[in-house]
Amino acid sequence: MSNANVLFTAHPTHATAVIATVSEDLHLAAEAVLAVHGFEPVTERTWLLARIDHHEPYWANLATQSMADKGIALQIAPELREVINTHTSQGKHPASAAEYDALARAVEAQQIRNDLRHGRLTIHAHAYDGPSTVAVGTYHDGRSVHLHGEDHLRAVTDVFPSPIQAVSAFQRLHRDPVRPGPAPLTHTERQVIEALTALRNGQEPEGPSRREIVPAHAADPADHEAVLDQFLNQHTNWHKHRVWSDETTLAIHETQTLRLELLHEPEPGDATWTIAAYGSPVSERAWRITLTAATPAPVLETLLDELAEADPWDIALGSPVTDKTVTHATRPLSDAGWRPTINGPTITWEAPHTGGQESTVGVRFDAFSAHPSHSYLDTWTLWAGKNPEQPTWALHASAYTPTALLARLTETLAHDTGTHTTPTNQHTARPEHRTSRSPIPPATAGPPTSRRSR
Repeated sequence: MSNANVLFTAHPTHATAVIATVSEDLHLAAEAVLAVHGFEPVTERTWLLARIDHHEPYWANLATQSMADKGIALQIAPELREVINTHTSQGKHPASAAEYDALARAVEAQQIRNDLRHGRLTIHAHAYDGPSTVAVGTYHDGRSVHLHGEDHLRAVTDVFPSPIQAVSAFQRLHRDPVRPGPAPLTHTERQVIEALTALRNGQEPEGPSRREIVPAHAADPADHEAVLDQFLNQHTNWHKHRVWSDETTLAIHETQTLRLELLHEPEPGDATWTIAAYGSPVSERAWRITLTAATPAPVLETLLDELAEADPWDIALGSPVTDKTVTHATRPLSDAGWRPTINGPTITWEAPHTGGQESTVGVRFDAFSAHPSHSYLDTWTLWAGKNPEQPTWALHASAYTPTALLARLTETLAHDTGTHTTPTNQHTARPEHRTSRSPIPPATAGPPTSRRSR
């Protein structure tokens, strides 16, 4: 750690979590700063910041500024510095009163989560209020509360003097069957637990990672749950629906013609995403697309952007397969120099720069599956890997998948780029003293306050 007392690094498996490693010198002063900013001790010298609002870079930045003010030497690994800078450039540091209010609510939600995890708040029962989770619980100081929402949106909505009153009111309020105990952990909560477990099992970061620009097909896969949450937050005409199993999340467009299904823990090779379209809310399925878990983020983002921007009725009807539509769907490949290879009923386009290499990227069209009587088979396959049967990732699309949508996906493969992160072998972080300051948002001390009280 050179001459620094604290080394800040990115977590090796969690996208936004931050690790602080403290030396023996001045460790008490450093640990006090870490605790104030939400870090929790994992080992004697290792602290972890993993939040349910994904704002760890903001709080880590405040912690480094506070340490610099106190004269505590520190290092920030380059890959973490890049994340902090990106967080700032994307406007994720609060600047307006509304943004500070949102951050204050997230602080309250984090406090509730901490109280739950450390046993200061016990949940008696939960239910579902539409897409939201609601719960009733009691703090160890005797107060009982009603909670609404999940993760960074969880808040206290009512306070009662006794558990009996709280549970009785909860049962009157919610028609949905009330279930005993807490609701299943959300994906974000599981990520936080996994980040903590990884460190306790000795999975320390080996050093900074290197992020490079690569063709879209070689980019890192997306955080699927985070992408879905962001998509639903940005597009209010899509709504999340509960299904019989917590293993799957379903989102449906308000026209009921488009559906997204996300399988949280698929088996290897199984579809993580399934997109299905229907000509009307009561008609048969018109077309579908499936994506495996390793599908690169640029490909998934292109698909979701097209679903959000297109007219839902038009895109749901799809496009028939003709020579003209096949040509239009693959024109971006032809323009980029991809040459087709015909083998029986299939036509395969492969990127010219990958031919003969162990890993290829390509698009395959199956004319047999395009026949109307085979509309449930996969007509199109976009993939990267050894071959279409042994892909690293794959996107499959049935007949009648909209030509414009296919053209955007092939354009992404032919022309777009993404990022790929690889670990480096040596630690190159330099001691860094922070002197600039950013405003500190209002913090909540102790148990969260209620919206209402009795």
